[in-house]
Amino acid sequence: MELRRILMGLYLLAFPAMMWGQTPVVPGTADEEHSGHRKETPVNFGFKGGFTSSLFLVSQFSVNGVPIDEVQNNYKIGYFGSLFMRINFDRHFLQPEISYNINRCNITFEKPLPEDAASGARLEEASITSSIHSIDIPVIYGYNFIKEGPYSLAVFGGVRYIWDRKSDIDFENFDQVNIRERLRPLNLSFTVGVSVTISRVFFDFRYDMGLHNISKSVTYDIPADNNAADENTKNEIRFHRRDNVLSFSFGVFF
Repeated sequence: MELRRILMGLYLLAFPAMMWGQTPVVPGTADEEHSGHRKETPVNFGFKGGFTSSLFLVSQFSVNGVPIDEVQNNYKIGYFGSLFMRINFDRHFLQPEISYNINRCNITFEKPLPEDAASGARLEEASITSSIHSIDIPVIYGYNFIKEGPYSLAVFGGVRYIWDRKSDIDFENFDQVNIRERLRPLNLSFTVGVSVTISRVFFDFRYDMGLHNISKSVTYDIPADNNAADENTKNEIRFHRRDNVLSFSFGVFF
């Protein structure tokens, strides 16, 4: 009987400890020190993936020497995956990342009529469809407004360095032939967002604002019988744009 009472007492003491060890915690919080999962660490690692929606802000666009003032942006869904490291400073953190992105966007506009067009001729629609592959290396700073127990709510900002790796850009219904766009290899963006963490799972929403023109040049094949420099200038395409990206992601801390 005495042995049974001793065993029962040990069980009652151990049960709350086991339940405490199973309580979810936010990585980097003081509560993590008491968790059975792991001790508090100043650095956490994780991975995430999600979807993007791109918008091109066109600052300069002309076709055949005629400015295009009205451009319709048509959103397309892209996606990305990334690995990151979070360095915790109480409620603050720094988070360098590396990610592979595929951002898609389509713009349409009414193509200018040629000078010899007949009176009353209807305007035709042309479009540019972009699928830009890039390796992004953002470094963000964040602050946890809420960081208690299993929950946290953070806001953050930072810069994003983009290295363009591959692009697939289609110019449809243009007068020029075999149009090719070259993108600047290095681009800079500013990132703001909000993140919600529950235990080791988190969701975040971000808005990346491009800080400069990503298009370096637009070239095309010149007909063999076109040798006039003024004709080449008149038929050129100027296309300057900044990329703004809205993203949603789901991630896990290791």
